[in-house]
Amino acid sequence: MDTTPSNIGLIGLGVMGSNLALNLNDHGYSLSVYNRTYTLTEHFMAQQAQGRTIQAAQTLPEFVNQLAQPRIIMLMVTAGRAVDAVIEQLLPLLNSNDIIIDGGNSNYKDTTRRWQELTAKAIHFVGMGVSGGEEGARHGPSLMPGGAVEAWPAIRDMFQAVAAKVDGVPCCQWLGEGGSGHYVKMVHNGIEYGDMQLIAEACHLMQHALGMDFDAMADTFAAWNQGKLESYLIDITSQILRQKDVDGSPLVTKILDRAGQKGTGLWTAQDALEHAVPLTLIGEAVHARMLSARKDERVAASLILGGLEAPVPAEQRQAYLDAIHDALYAAKLVSYAQGFMLMQTAAKQYGWQLPYGDIALLWRAGCIIRSRFLGDIKASFEREPVPQNLLQDPFFVVELQQAASGWRKAVALAVMQGVPAPALSSALAFFDGYRCADGSANILQAQRDFLGRMAISGWIVILRCIFTRIGALRLHSAHRVRRSSYEL
Repeated sequence: MDTTPSNIGLIGLGVMGSNLALNLNDHGYSLSVYNRTYTLTEHFMAQQAQGRTIQAAQTLPEFVNQLAQPRIIMLMVTAGRAVDAVIEQLLPLLNSNDIIIDGGNSNYKDTTRRWQELTAKAIHFVGMGVSGGEEGARHGPSLMPGGAVEAWPAIRDMFQAVAAKVDGVPCCQWLGEGGSGHYVKMVHNGIEYGDMQLIAEACHLMQHALGMDFDAMADTFAAWNQGKLESYLIDITSQILRQKDVDGSPLVTKILDRAGQKGTGLWTAQDALEHAVPLTLIGEAVHARMLSARKDERVAASLILGGLEAPVPAEQRQAYLDAIHDALYAAKLVSYAQGFMLMQTAAKQYGWQLPYGDIALLWRAGCIIRSRFLGDIKASFEREPVPQNLLQDPFFVVELQQAASGWRKAVALAVMQGVPAPALSSALAFFDGYRCADGSANILQAQRDFLGRMAISGWIVILRCIFTRIGALRLHSAHRVRRSSYEL
């Protein structure tokens, strides 16, 4: 049995943990692995890990003793209480300068708290967002580490080796202190929610407003993936639309239109509200998933309120299809702009020095939202001076101006045909609001001022009544005193 100390220990052998372990080992790093349920560890060792420089441990003390010092331990366990529980069990077994890395989808506020608590105990804590799903973990994820900067020299080479790469540049860079890594991952997931919703709305418009079949839709997305819209999600959508069920019908029609969510998109929307950032598109994407959950209610409502209008004439299809392309592209640009607005606002509050250009490069490969224009976002943050907002960057300005007409046409189509397009339309409303020098908020403020004056006036009336009543009581009391003196 090999007793050579392992380079890194990994706790949690679910799909993501086991694939990341294999990826690390492929790049020459020896591992020790531990899972709360040892039968899963045994299965992993007998199957995927067979013949590899991977050691298994039945207990945490055994696991910790198998690691080279300073110890590097990565947690791939369910976010929340499980992370705290494992850390609590590990602490008595660790020494100063040991490193704990949380690779789950933890809330950045929890990560900040853990970083502070472990710093006080001389343990280096890192919260690292891991994007790319099962395939990314196995062959090259996008990694977003932040926390104890002292840990970065010890883990940099290891994780940059296993990360996805574009032109030799690893999609793994240090992001900052505290919960910054998990914050960036949260925003990534929020943008992912927005991208997925935008594509779903484009599909809905193609099917119900243009009357396209699924093969034609698949061909359209495949063609779009060769141009400005090139991205991972556009690519897989074209593949999804081609899938057939055993009876030959499109498989997607057999999937219930009730979308689930794991919570990170909701966290992004909530965080935007806390920071007063108008993250409208991602918020609508989250709300759309919530509405989709009301399937029975929607079916009942369609019978009462009516359904969709008939598709447009076939001869108008191509013009509208071009408009949908432009709407999808423009709304995606707005989604990323809003995401970076949120990160910039949070960084000011928390004192982070987020490398925004590098963040764009982190997302070029190995993650769900990889898109062609991320290089243009990197270029934006290298300009002098840096634009106040991505929507003011020359690249974004030109692209949005060129797409605006089609964008409006697509949103108008959705409105006229009764096809819900909350993300496409909210992005357009944000765009129009952002470029409006003289908005409607003066009316809002006037209303607030009026109501405030009414409230003040109301209080004045009430106070006058109170003082009048007090004066009357005093007068009445004085009369009673005089009468009492006379009677005596």
